[in-house]
Amino acid sequence: MVKLRLTRMGATKAPFYRIVAMDSRKARDGKYIDQIGYYNPVSEPKQIVIDADKAKAWIAKGAQPTDTVLGLLISQGIIEKKQGK
Repeated sequence: MVKLRLTRMGATKAPFYRIVAMDSRKARDGKYIDQIGYYNPVSEPKQIVIDADKAKAWIAKGAQPTDTVLGLLISQGIIEKKQGK
């Protein structure tokens, strides 16, 4: 199963994350299929850059975003929040 999730990059105590599509059985920082954006929680303001077309294409192919990536996609307006959640 393909998941949209974060992979950690950066130095100790200065992380940033790539938002990637990868096999759910791979390690967090393992080889990924496609990079769709990045997230830098350390900078002020926080940087979130996501390629909306790639994200929608992966979701259409059946990729499941993790909870964190789902929150980032909703905050950027790429997908809509489901009612009842």
